[in-house]
Parts: sequence; C-alpha cells; structure tokens
Amino acid sequence: MDDRRRSLLKTVATAGVGAVAGCALPTTASGDAKTPFKVAHTMIPIVGSSDMFPVRRIYCIGRNYAAHAREMGSDPTREPPFFFQKPTDAIQLVMPGKTVDHPYPPLTKNYHYEIELVAALSKGGRNIPMDKALDLVFGYAVGLDMTRRDLQRAMGDQKKPWEIGKSFDRSAPIGPIHPVSNVGHFKQGAISLKVNGTVKQNSNLKQMIWSVAEQISKLSEAFELQPGDIIYSGTPENVGPVVRGDLMQGHIDGLPDINVRVV
Repeated sequence: MDDRRRSLLKTVATAGVGAVAGCALPTTASGDAKTPFKVAHTMIPIVGSSDMFPVRRIYCIGRNYAAHAREMGSDPTREPPFFFQKPTDAIQLVMPGKTVDHPYPPLTKNYHYEIELVAALSKGGRNIPMDKALDLVFGYAVGLDMTRRDLQRAMGDQKKPWEIGKSFDRSAPIGPIHPVSNVGHFKQGAISLKVNGTVKQNSNLKQMIWSVAEQISKLSEAFELQPGDIIYSGTPENVGPVVRGDLMQGHIDGLPDINVRVV
C-alpha cells in the first residue's frame, strides 16, 4: 500500500465513514455539530409561550383563490395544486402592535404584496389522508408573500424557474404563531390587506380553492413533511404594487394585524 492511500484511509478512519459519506457529522460533547462558523437558525415566537417555533421549510401554494388565478391569467378550475418554496431566511418577523421596516428589494420595479394565512406544522409524514391533515398543524399566523412581479413574469415568459421573483431576502414577513389550542383552525373568516389605509385585498378564507387540509395532504404526496414546516396558503385577488413609504396592514379574522412599511 502506497503512502498516499495509507494517508487517505487514515483520514477516513479519523473522520468516520458516515461523516465522509454525508451520513453523520462529528459533534461536540453537547451534541451540537462542529462548524467553522455560526449560521443563524430561523425562529418564530409562539404566542403565550417562551418557546420559539423553529422553521425547517417554507412551502407556498400558487393561485389558490379563483379570482386571483383569473387576474394572473390562469383558469381557476380545480387543476392539481402547485407549490414553490422560499428559503427560511426569507422570514421577517412582525410583532403585533409594531410596524416593521421592510426594505424595497433590488432588481425590481414592480413589487407586489400578497396577504396569506400561514399554517405551521409540529408533525410530519408522507401521504397524509385529508381527514388527518389538520392534526399536523401546530398553529397559524398572518403572512405576506412579497413578490418581484416583473422578475417572476420575465422568468415565466422565458420558461425559466422564477425563484428570483419569490425567494429572496425578507420576502416572507410573518406575525407570531398562535397555537391551535388557542385559536382553533381557520376554515373561513375575512382576509384583507390595506395599503396606506385603503383596502386593496378583501376576501374570505373559505374562498380558497384548496383548503389547508387539502394542501397538507397534497404536499405530503410529493415531500415528506416534517415538524417546523410552514405553509403559506395562497392570496386573494387584487394583488398590486407598493413603493417606498407605503404602509401595508395585513388582517385575518381571529389573528392580530401585521403592519409593514416599505423603506
């Protein structure tokens, strides 16, 4: 055996075969993985608790209200739902009673609001039956799916992925999570958004094409859902642009409003 191969085998033995294969990580005595630098974990406050909700993945459903599907140029019939994802660091926390400054993002000249109900999961699984799907939900929050509409449309026209229009820094403002034990499940109720005091979006959660339970069930056919996943459940019609200085106020019956100012 030559010296080079002997050195390689020694390295593998020291690191652990599982670690080299990507199956395990060396850890400290406390159980935390050793890393060369720190990476922040995305957490959302849980109302009524000192605990925080750790975000694993952000799923979003597209065109889930018929009138919104029409305004986006699509047929609102019940075709199979489609989903996309945002990175966890897209989260921007908005606490009740506070107004958060939201930076107008680069590259866009047509920046849109989309008010949405967000479901946060504390359980997971695959192929979840619809009648069991809501058992996975830990709580709910008010969220905004902010969109660089011009970039999204340009990528769509070119038959290219449009993450650049959806999956960017602070593109997912969200309020704290309210546990189901306190607020129940949201199957109906007003959902609206004001810009500078003028109502822009105004609908009812019962107008969703696919309910939260149906979304969870369908998602679990494609992905193994896990605790920490959150689902942005779609926006009503009349999405539109905001500019610097605009104040957005998002409302869902049964949850505190969120206030976001574009700067």
